[in-house]
Amino acid sequence: MLKFSTMKIRDKNGNWIEVTDLKKAIQQTGWYKEYTHNPPVKSDKERQAYWTDMHKKLIALREQLNKPKN
Repeated sequence: MLKFSTMKIRDKNGNWIEVTDLKKAIQQTGWYKEYTHNPPVKSDKERQAYWTDMHKKLIALREQLNKPKN
């Protein structure tokens, strides 16, 4: 289990986002990046790009935290 204090990542708009539960954040962004409206709306692709970017950054953060420390 990963233990860490509150972390922040920067979203694609340059805003800092606080991450308090990395596992849950990865799970949620994984869902959000797949969402679309039915019928689709113009902003769906933009929202999917945003959540895909956030998901990738959270995965990278998890990988960084899991790297063995020398």
